[in-house]
Amino acid sequence: MSQGRKRIAVLGAGVMGCSTALFLARRGMAVTLFDSAEAPFSAASRWNEGKIHLGFLYSGDPSLRTAAHVAASSLHFRPLVEELLDCRIDAAVTAGDEVYLCHRDSVVSVEAMGDYFRRVAALVREHPEAKSYLTNVSNCQTHRLTGVELSAITNSTAIVAGFHAPERSVSTTWIADRFVAAVAAENRIEARMETRVVEVRPEHAGDTEGRWRVVATGGDDEAFDVVINVLWQGRPAIDATAGLKPAGVWSNRYCLSLFARTVEPVDIPCVVIATGPFGDIKNYNDRDFYMSWYQDGLRVDSAALSPPDPPPLDELERSRLCNSILDHLQAIVPGVARTRSRIEHMSLEGGWVFAAGGGLLSDPRATLHRRSDFGITQLGSYFSVDTGKYAAAPWLAHRLADRLSS
Repeated sequence: MSQGRKRIAVLGAGVMGCSTALFLARRGMAVTLFDSAEAPFSAASRWNEGKIHLGFLYSGDPSLRTAAHVAASSLHFRPLVEELLDCRIDAAVTAGDEVYLCHRDSVVSVEAMGDYFRRVAALVREHPEAKSYLTNVSNCQTHRLTGVELSAITNSTAIVAGFHAPERSVSTTWIADRFVAAVAAENRIEARMETRVVEVRPEHAGDTEGRWRVVATGGDDEAFDVVINVLWQGRPAIDATAGLKPAGVWSNRYCLSLFARTVEPVDIPCVVIATGPFGDIKNYNDRDFYMSWYQDGLRVDSAALSPPDPPPLDELERSRLCNSILDHLQAIVPGVARTRSRIEHMSLEGGWVFAAGGGLLSDPRATLHRRSDFGITQLGSYFSVDTGKYAAAPWLAHRLADRLSS
């Protein structure tokens, strides 16, 4: 069958699924995009902090394997997304360096964190695509904050040091809106929303190189030449139905964060409280903010093949969680009070996150601190993709499209 006539099923319509569908459709392939939500980009791909990782977060992995893998994908993020969306993304990018605050209960010491940051900066500088990042990082340097600089951000005794790192984030809602429009405009993509896939099996038993049956709730059962599973909720369970046995340790986490818009500009830095179960602040444009506190936002943490649904939240509980997130962050960064007093509207949003690894973020031995094991697994014409991080999706989608069109 010619490439142009291949029928491809993509399971999951977040950033990974939509990037994959667009790359394949533009190479002449017919793509059916499945998702249980009402519309693409309805969950974690819309509602996350949008950090385009260079590796600084992963000081719990001093081997630099995680940093090397996430940086390689992130340095391709901007050119690939701008190709997919056919527009520049400058308006979505945070303006200044991220500030990493080392918590006294961090899984690494201040000295170890500083040494790790220097090594990550060197790794980034040496990468041939360093100029392609959200800002030019070909001269990537980190800077430990002086006492005066640190006190301008925090007066908390829980913070023992701070560092500037030339990392950036993107507004995931801005990116999401444009991806949804791009998918809708592509006539080779059929978006099959509100459809939950429950099984994928070879059309002929044992023939993994042939066509695959995709079975959904309600009895839908359809054949495809290629199936690509990029789900972040229940991906291993679908893999198991296809005959791809899940291996290793993994974590399914359902996380919520606070998204806020202020009535007027508020100038506070993008802050990451590291390294462990803490929180962060993203200031996208002085009016749109993301704020998280890990212990408040974590609603489910499960190693099950099919994780349980998160417990429902009523409006009172949602309000309590929003205020708890703000309280925790304000205790570390007093400038949060300025944002808080000017909030026009806010919402608690999130979705499922899958990670290869497990354990508690407060435990330095937890494999969750080592996030280098993500990528593409193939069983004949069935592909399973562990995206790893939001930032890696366009890069992995491009590699997958190259593989299928070669």
